[in-house]
Amino acid sequence: MSSPSPVQIREANAHLSALHRRVVELERRLEAAENTVREQAESLIRKDEQLRATTQEITEAKDKEISYLHEKLCKSEETIQRFQTTVKQKDALIGQLQHRCQILDNICRSRPLLDSMLSHMAEAERLGSLVGVGAGMGPPAANASLMDGESNCSPTRICNHKDFSLSEDDMDDQELDEIVFGTTV
Repeated sequence: MSSPSPVQIREANAHLSALHRRVVELERRLEAAENTVREQAESLIRKDEQLRATTQEITEAKDKEISYLHEKLCKSEETIQRFQTTVKQKDALIGQLQHRCQILDNICRSRPLLDSMLSHMAEAERLGSLVGVGAGMGPPAANASLMDGESNCSPTRICNHKDFSLSEDDMDDQELDEIVFGTTV
């Protein structure tokens, strides 16, 4: 093997020197790229931590709001149930009051007839006692079927006509709460 010529040595040295510079440049660029990658990785880690913390806060706030709204919904449903129960009770009371009102309307429509009938019965009783006394014949003969106590028109029952007809003065004296509604036969 022959020894290289000085030109070859210079060329080889120049080549090695250029190669060395190239390696130094590549190492410098590699180190800069590694620093950039490291900084970006650290930045991404920080951003990821911030996003996780923000996500956790949003999740907690959402859970609190859901819990609050659920509690509010339950209270609203309870209130609705109470209102529905109250409405049913009021509807039942209205039905009862409407029935009583209808009975009172019927009584009011029948009152003039009852007052007229009682007035006529009282007049008949007064006239009946006058006829017997005036003629000197004694008490008038009464039909046995009317005096047997079963008739609604017996003289003893006429005395109780206030049970069937109340004047305005009588109505002022009585409490409406004590009135029991029903039908009379």
